[in-house]
This record gives sequence, C-alpha cells and structure tokens, in this order.
Amino acid sequence: MRHPYLIYAGKRLAQAVAVILLTYLFTFVVVSILPGDPVTNVLRDPQNGFSEEQIQAIIAAQGLDRPLLIQLWTSLTHFLSGDFGLSMRSSRPVATLIAEALPSTLTLASAGLAVALGLAFAVAYGTQFLPGRIGSALRAFPSLFLSVPNFVIGLALIHVFGFQLGLFRVIEPDSAWATLSAAIALGIPISAQIAEVLIANLDHEARQDYAAVARSRGLSPARLFGKHLLKPSSLPVVTVIALTVGELLGGSLVTEAVFGRNGIGSLVQRSAAAQDLPVLQAVVALAALVFVLVNLAADLVYPLLDPRLKLVGNPERRPETADEATPSSLRTVAG
Repeated sequence: MRHPYLIYAGKRLAQAVAVILLTYLFTFVVVSILPGDPVTNVLRDPQNGFSEEQIQAIIAAQGLDRPLLIQLWTSLTHFLSGDFGLSMRSSRPVATLIAEALPSTLTLASAGLAVALGLAFAVAYGTQFLPGRIGSALRAFPSLFLSVPNFVIGLALIHVFGFQLGLFRVIEPDSAWATLSAAIALGIPISAQIAEVLIANLDHEARQDYAAVARSRGLSPARLFGKHLLKPSSLPVVTVIALTVGELLGGSLVTEAVFGRNGIGSLVQRSAAAQDLPVLQAVVALAALVFVLVNLAADLVYPLLDPRLKLVGNPERRPETADEATPSSLRTVAG
C-alpha cells in the first residue's frame, strides 16, 4: 500500500505545482494586457508629484522597461522566493501589505468555516433524528441557505445585532460580536453544500445493516449518530470542504466589504482602483496557491482516513454527485 500511495502522492504533488505555475502565468498575461497603463495612471498622476527622473527610476526598479518574457521570468523567480515586489500605489513591499491584511481575512475565513461545519452537522443530525415534519423541514434548509447571498445575510445581521440589539458598533468591525456576525454571514451559504452531501450520506449509511443492528441494541440517537453514522458519512465532506475553499475566500472578500473589515478584500479593492498590478498579481497567485494546497491535502489525507479505498482509476476525474464525493483517483472496494 505504501508504494502505490507514494506514487499517487507524487503525481498529485506534480499536478499541484503545475496548476500553481500555470495560474501565475495566466495572471501575469491577463494583467499585462489589461487596458490602461498603470505607469501613466499612477506614477504620472500630478497629485503624486513624481518628477520624470523619479518615474524612470521606478520603472527601472520595477523592471517595466524590460521585454515581457524577461519580466515574467523575473516576476516568477521573485514570487517563488517570497519577494512580491513593491506596490505601485504606496511603494511599500507587497509582502508587507499582504501580511498586514491577511490575519483579518484568515480569522474571518476560519470562523466562517467553523460556523458552516457546525450548522451543517446540526441540520444533518436533525434530519435523521428529529420527529416528523421538523426533520423533513430541515431538509429544505440547505437550498434556502444556498439561495440567499452572504451580503444580504450580512446586512440583515448588521441591522439586527448592530443597530437593534447594539451588540457591536459598525465602526468596530474587528470586535468579537462583529466578527461572529460576519462569520455567520459567510458560513450560512457555505454550510448548504456541506449539509447536502452529509445528509445524502447519512441517509445511505442509515439504511445499512450495521445501523439496524445498532438500533436494535437500544443505542440513543446521539450515540448512534456519533459512534456509527458520523465517521463514514463525514469522509466525503473532506473533499467538499476542499472544493468550497474558493467560495470561502471569495465570500470573505464580499463579507469584509459589507462589514468594513480591513483585510485582503479591502486591499484588493484599493489595488484594483489604482491598477496596482504587483499587489493584484500576488493576491490572485496566493489565493490559487491556497486553493490548490487545500485540495492536495484533502486528496492525500483521504486514503489514510478510509482503509476501504484503493488508489486506482483515473486520477484526474472529479466527483460529479454527492455519492461520488471522494478524491478523484480513489474508488471504494468491497472486502
């Protein structure tokens, strides 16, 4: 098992590296062909007060006077070494700007994921063990959560918790209650996808013989859920969480704008308005890096969590349904 797993891990790692490099290349090409000249828009703005000698010095320092292929190679080698260049808007290192904004976004994204997981597991538990119409009604919650944009939820939470109940002030977006409200707004739509997959797999596991035997022994619903149904039903959730990382990051940017948080979202907004290409390119590349690494971790951990899985089949195929929500190169075998 160890040798096939090492081969599988090596292939997935090589694919991840290729995706990251291609993403950086695509981002570089896109920002290079965007209409408008950032040098003219930023450096030659009379309000900035740069002289022509200073402008030429900045252009040379940024390498903007070199051929495009040389700029790409220089930019890529610097990115791989952790040097993202200087911001054209503030002349500060891009790495410093990202380091200042990243903690707020990571806090919000982590809290949003925790809210999404808690809500998804609570809804899934209720669909299995709450009586009659209550359990049936809970099955409609994922569709409801998915249909409401997070910025609408955020505005409603600001009105209720901020203005009506006074739990936080809108001028203090980093307070505990404001962060919790933002996390709820971010986590509710994301919980829908997790809950749908979890409910489908709980329904499948609840029909198995071992579940009937556990019920016949008089186990309580909580113990049946936690000891027998949760683990096999939760395995596909690992892949679903990895696939929702992009939505989690994108939702964080929108939620930050709604709640006025100073994170990566506000940094991107300011950089896009000023056509600060080094910052935009670094943020997009780092977002792609996070997404690829999370999905790689999910694919590598999955076969270690479930011994029923073997590394066979097409490694590039992605799950198409909830029942297939396993890493693409894994297949369940009987025995």
